[in-house]
This record gives sequence, structure tokens and C-alpha cells, in this order.
Amino acid sequence: MKWLEKLIYNINSKRSSRIAVIVLTLAALGASVMMLPSKMVLARMLPGKSANTFSIYVDAPSGSSISQTKRITDCVVDVLKNEKEVINAEVFLGQGAPLDYAGLVKGSSLKQGENLAEIVVNLTDKHDRDEPSYTMVHRLRPIIQSKCQTILDQTSIKMIEQPAGPPTMASIVVEVFANSEDSLRNMALKVKHILEKTKGLVDVDIMQDERYTKYELISDSEKIARSGVSLEQLNNILYLAFEGMAVAVKNSQNFPDQIPLFVILDNSKRLEGRSKKALQAKLSALKLMNKKGMMVPVNELVNIVEVKSSPTIFSKDLKKMLNVIAETDMESQVYPLLDAREKMLKEFSKDYEVKKVEGMSTYMFDLYLKDKKTKEEFLLRWDGEMKVTLDTFRDLGGAFIAALILIFLLLVIYYKSFAISGIILGGSFLSIIGVIIGHWVADLVTKDTFFLTATSLIGFIALMGISSRNSLLLIDFAKALIKEKGIPKPEAIAIATATRAKPIFLTAVAIILGSALLATDPIFGGLGVALISGTVAAVIVSLLFVPVLMYNTKAV
Repeated sequence: MKWLEKLIYNINSKRSSRIAVIVLTLAALGASVMMLPSKMVLARMLPGKSANTFSIYVDAPSGSSISQTKRITDCVVDVLKNEKEVINAEVFLGQGAPLDYAGLVKGSSLKQGENLAEIVVNLTDKHDRDEPSYTMVHRLRPIIQSKCQTILDQTSIKMIEQPAGPPTMASIVVEVFANSEDSLRNMALKVKHILEKTKGLVDVDIMQDERYTKYELISDSEKIARSGVSLEQLNNILYLAFEGMAVAVKNSQNFPDQIPLFVILDNSKRLEGRSKKALQAKLSALKLMNKKGMMVPVNELVNIVEVKSSPTIFSKDLKKMLNVIAETDMESQVYPLLDAREKMLKEFSKDYEVKKVEGMSTYMFDLYLKDKKTKEEFLLRWDGEMKVTLDTFRDLGGAFIAALILIFLLLVIYYKSFAISGIILGGSFLSIIGVIIGHWVADLVTKDTFFLTATSLIGFIALMGISSRNSLLLIDFAKALIKEKGIPKPEAIAIATATRAKPIFLTAVAIILGSALLATDPIFGGLGVALISGTVAAVIVSLLFVPVLMYNTKAV
């Protein structure tokens, strides 16, 4: 490659050309790194994964009956029936679906109650449909929520996708700690309102039981004795009115056990009144015949007592806490979190003394609050997929720094020169230019947002060895030409660059072709793009920037 040899020789011959190469390279590094804070390239733990199923959590208001919950699930199923890619939907009323790993982490096992339900939606195979599951969830969420959440006030419907990485309770989880239960609920509501106003967050909810008023029917033993009605009669009609009951059995030769015959009042006659007056009206319509053949209204035999519900108490590390959860809608968890945290700092600073955690600790986003009037203390701790993202990027960053230090020490031992080791290390690090620009280009040409993910950082760490190898080839060959053949330094660097360019190119082509298959994968696409674009950048840096640095150091 005579043209490359001539190019490198001409660049090193002029001081202005060398400065221009260094300035342009550093400018490219600065511009690429600035793509991250400017949000031209977005970071995320892992992108969405197209799966063959997703779940829908239905949380009706506390105290709702199973029939009211069923009205909501029927509405959801009616919407799903219009989707041609939906094979079937399994509805689990009053409970969660059979546990898998993701459901165990998300608390599906805690779903017990007439106001709770889970719908498992099964789709056609992801290879046979054009629309990925996460896009379908994004499209169906506003339709289902606008149509079905209005059936009962305070109903929450959440769309739950299969996690692409480690399952978490939600994309963003805010753990609220306080000493008083009332203060805990009030603070959780404030956090929820802020998350609801944050762009990019959906399905915001508080994992707690709502406080509500319920009514207990206490039988009046004295009135029952005077009326001539038995207690068994009263219990049976109340069970029949509220829940229904088995009144007989049927035998079948095709079934080994007796089949119970279940009797229940129709929906219009069932006792579902939400007020004491409505409940009294329903009970007065029910009458029992006593031993003398007289009809006795049920409301004369029972007393209606108003009581408060007993919500579940949550605790962690022996402290009372509540979880405020939110999902991200085809967006990274990092940016809505930062936006919500800034809103909290601004909002809470009015009534609370706010203290932030300093440094790069695991809980660096936590907020400590102290009420200015009551001096009561609160802790807001961030968790969920956001924390997994933060921990992963922090650990990979630590692994990257460790790799840099180890490579540098090995090079110093080999070359006995800090300057040459610095050149090789600097050339290796500059492959980050290609990694970031490659993700920016991929985002432009793909339909969905192409995130800089954890697998992208793994690819960048892998590039360190490839880039170092390119620089090692040039430096060793140039030093050999100078020492053994006495060729002048500028000419030796140019010859070494031109001679080693072909194997460097062939190695790069092999890496690019091998990584092309990864680039289309939804999970490992970041790794493929990082290897492809990073390799291109490493080749350019090795053949232009490294020769300039070699010329400027006396160690070569």
C-alpha cells in the first residue's frame, strides 16, 4: 500500500498535519461522548424482547366482588379478541397466574382476593408476525386502559412484558420508608403523583391495600329465638345471597367424584351494595319462613356494623415501607428516573429538608427527607430495573478500568516504556468513538430506539484487546526497521503502517462479518454494533492516530 505509506510519511513530515490529526481525533472523541448526555444515544440495561406472551394485571378497587372484577376482565378480553395475533387469553380471577421466575419477582404470588385478576395473553410465534410483543403492548395499553379502567373508579390495569434480562418488580420502584403508617401512605401518594406527571412512565401504582369501609352482619340471637327462625336458615340464605352455595350433588359415571350443584342469585339480586342503606334494602327483600309459616325479613334478624378494613402491612429491614412502581413505555429507565428525581427535589424542598447521597454508591439516587414542621424522617430508595441498569453499568465500568490497568502494566513490563504503553492504551480507548457513533447510526436506520446496552459495553471491553493488537503490530515492526535496518524514524513508521495495514484490514473484515449476525438480534444487537463500528474506528485510529503519536515520542 504505497499510497498509505506516502500519506503517513507526509503527515509526519509536517507539524501542522500532525497537530491536525490529533485535534480531529480528540474532537471526534469529545463529540461522540457528548452524544450520551445530549440523548442522541440513549442508554438502557437491555432493549425490549419480543416474546410469545405477556400478562395483564387487573387491580379493582379494594372491596370489589369477584363479579365486578370479572366485568373488567371481560372488557379486556373483548379488546384482545379483535387482535389477530392473539391465540388465546387465560383469565385467573382472584389469584395470580401459575408462578414463573418473573412472576415470583413481580409479586404474582401475592395476588389473592376478589378484586385481583391476572390475564395471560398468548400470541402467535414471534417469527411468524411482523409486530413484536413490546410494540403490541405499547399500542394496546391506552386502548385497554381507556375502555376498561372506567368500569370501576380507582381500577388499575397494568401491562406486564416478559423481561429481556433479570426480572424485577417493575422498571422503576421507589421504596418509601417511614415510621408512621399514615405518613407512609401520604408520602407514597405524593411520590405517585410525581411519577404520573413524568414523561415516559406508565402503569404507575402503589403496592398497598386501599382503606375502605366494610359492613359485618352480626346475627341477633335474641331476635332469632323470638322469630322462630333457625340460625342455620339465616346462615344459608346469607351465603346464598352473597356468595352462592352448593345445595345438592350429582353423580356421573364419567366423573369419579360427586358433582356439586351450585345455586346463586342472579347479578341483579345479589348483595353488592356499597352503602349501608343499599345493604339494608337488599336484606329487607330477603324473607325466611318460620315454624308457624310466617315470613320474617332478614334485616330484622341481623345488625349491620360498619368497620374499617385491615390493610396488609409491608416492611423491609424491620422498617415500614411501601413500593411505588412504574413501567417505562419503550424507553430507557434512566432518563425518566432522573427527571422524576429532579421534580421530587424541587417539590419536596418546600416542606422538607432534603439530603442527597454523595458519591457513586449503590444508593446514589436515594433521598432523605425531614419534615420541617414535625421533624418526621422519610427515605426514598430507588430500585427495580433502573437499579439493575445502574449496577450493571457500574460493574462493567469497573471491569473496563481494570482491563485498562492490566493492559497498561503488561505493556510497561514488555516495552519498559510508559510512553509506548500510553500510546497503545490511548489508541485502544479511542474505539469508543466508533461504538457510540455506530449506535447513533443504528438508531437512525432502525424503526425502534437502538439503545446503548450492557452488551454494548461488553463489546467495547472486547475491542480493547483487538485495538491493542493493531498498535502492537505497528510499534514492533517500526522499532525493528529502525534498529535492524537503520531506516529513519519517519520512513520506518510509514513503511510499518503500510505493511501491517493489510493484516489489520483482514482481521477487521473477519470481525465485522462475524458480528453482522449479532447486529440483528434484539438482545445482543448492541454487542454486534459495538464490535462492527468499534472495529472500524480502531482500524482508522491504528493507521492514522497511532503513527502520529509514535513519531512524537522518543521511545520509538
